[in-house]
Amino acid sequence: MTYDFHPEAEAELNHAVAYYEESKPHLGMEFAEEVFQTIQRVLDFPDAWQIMQGDIRRCLTKRFSFGVIKKMNRLLSWQ
Repeated sequence: MTYDFHPEAEAELNHAVAYYEESKPHLGMEFAEEVFQTIQRVLDFPDAWQIMQGDIRRCLTKRFSFGVIKKMNRLLSWQ
């Protein structure tokens, strides 16, 4: 299964990476790695996550207070 980012989700990810990197060296990269691990979990188990509404699901990251939101094979946003 493939995925793509909604443009706003990609902008949010880039902003969050920069924010964490400013807070502490390497933390931004750790955050990005965590997000991509979460995306892989969503790809591996697409129907396993919390239903938000209809066919929209959310998978939370383990370490950071962000989530990956999926709709019909498309990653929409972070939260």
